[in-house]
Amino acid sequence: MLAGIPYDEARQRYRPGMTPAVRGAGGSNAAPDDDPGNDPTDALLKGFHPDHGPDARVPLAIGVNRGEPCQPDLARQLQANALIDDVDIAGAQLVTTDVLVIGGGGGGCAAALTAAKEGARVILATKLRLGDSNTVMAEGGIQAAVGEDDSPQLHFEDTLRAGHFRGDPELVAQMVMDGPDVIRWLIRLGMTFDQEDDRPIGNLLRKKPGGASAARILSYRDYTGLELMRVLREAVDLDPGIEVWNRCPAVELLSDERGNCAGAVIYNLEWRTFVLVRARAVIVATGGAGRLHLNAFPTSNHYGATADGLVLAYRMGARLRELDSFQYHPTGIAYPEHLAGGLISEAARSAGAKLINGEGERFVDELKPRDVVASSILRECAQGRGIVRGQQVGVFLDTPTLEMAHPGILAERLVTLSHLARRCGQDAAREPFLVYPTLHYQNGGVAVGKDGATNVGGLYCVGEVAGGIHGRNRLMGNALLDILSMGRRAGASAAGSWHGAMASRAGIGHVHAWQRELTLAGLPLHVKAPMLFPGYANFDLRVDAGLHSGARGRVVRGVR
Repeated sequence: MLAGIPYDEARQRYRPGMTPAVRGAGGSNAAPDDDPGNDPTDALLKGFHPDHGPDARVPLAIGVNRGEPCQPDLARQLQANALIDDVDIAGAQLVTTDVLVIGGGGGGCAAALTAAKEGARVILATKLRLGDSNTVMAEGGIQAAVGEDDSPQLHFEDTLRAGHFRGDPELVAQMVMDGPDVIRWLIRLGMTFDQEDDRPIGNLLRKKPGGASAARILSYRDYTGLELMRVLREAVDLDPGIEVWNRCPAVELLSDERGNCAGAVIYNLEWRTFVLVRARAVIVATGGAGRLHLNAFPTSNHYGATADGLVLAYRMGARLRELDSFQYHPTGIAYPEHLAGGLISEAARSAGAKLINGEGERFVDELKPRDVVASSILRECAQGRGIVRGQQVGVFLDTPTLEMAHPGILAERLVTLSHLARRCGQDAAREPFLVYPTLHYQNGGVAVGKDGATNVGGLYCVGEVAGGIHGRNRLMGNALLDILSMGRRAGASAAGSWHGAMASRAGIGHVHAWQRELTLAGLPLHVKAPMLFPGYANFDLRVDAGLHSGARGRVVRGVR
């Protein structure tokens, strides 16, 4: 039975419109983390954040990161066998292009658009449909230092500090310096941003995100990612230099005789056939790992976030970093259970919504970095001050008081939150949400340089699949900036660096070397990855492709 305070009892203690008592502060109005009796940040994180604890990491047994710590669920994927072997792709159709982009979210689209502008022929292959990604679910906004009271230097310092100084300073500096030009690029593409006082022509509205020293978030209502993805998708669809393959996940990378990346094996889910795409450069933009449900957490991630890019790049020999660090967004839906993990944007806390425990107390400064806020919620629940409703536990997000303080904010500014409330069967202006941290972001990933290049020739990684910028915790709004900054740079580099002849041979020879490593390490060969879809999808590539009977498919060129 869950420990905590029953929901009905917690509702009786909750008073909308009233200033809540502050836990440990004797009822004062000081911010909770100003009280010296609260847990210091390090102790809080080590005591309650899922990245810590006796079972939080295991050493990898094989690969270029052998011996380094990794989250256990992810380690099982990274140390798995390939989904296919030579016999499975014998006779498959061969297609060539200059640049192959794997992934149809914001990073992949930015890379494809830039590569095409540089004159490269581009194929963009995406597992679901163009735009189905975590990008479209990014609600809060994008960071860029465009205010008179702000600077790239402050943005740089905030980003490094929030990431516990584990980010690569060169990569962080590059991203924050790119910020203003990324915003100009989006506006030229047709993206809409909120203006001050809703004037038709005026200054961009800026909001202060958690962990930042200045108001730096630019947004469109609370569905910024959807608006961003709208303009990117339209730009890709109108670009004659980009060929889009929907419902075509990558199941393996291709390597040449020198160990460089030379393309990928693509599986068409509609035609149920493989196609080999030979390319001078490959840009992996497959997103994160939320649908692995690491540490048994619910997730805010889209259906295809199953760590595909990490698995394929690691098997090819790409070095990874921060494999034991993930972000748990503080405010995921806890009730009703069938919506658990759904995201309530940080925009609500930036606007002033407070977090309240079952005793009616505010227990954390809501605009601390996300790892601190999430750990504080987990602490309240672990120590019995959480709120129990059905089989779920969490704390209140006080939206009714927010609406009382700013009439109309839920309908006008927090539109997605209001839609989510209706799905939960409640009125956000009258009833607080029950929230609990949700697995949200992969802090680490493939180690990359300033143009997204990896240590494997011809292989680039951008967006959430790449590591190095966010260290061990990401600031709100830096994800959208990251994918566009690095996506554009990788696209330009991939288009310009591989004008030479195509590799004379390309295959999956690296898979055979990987299988030998698995055998020598005593690891099973029957465990295969990437998953492509979460376990509850009941998808089996070998059955779907008819590999058990040797069936072969048809031509897939031009599938849109």
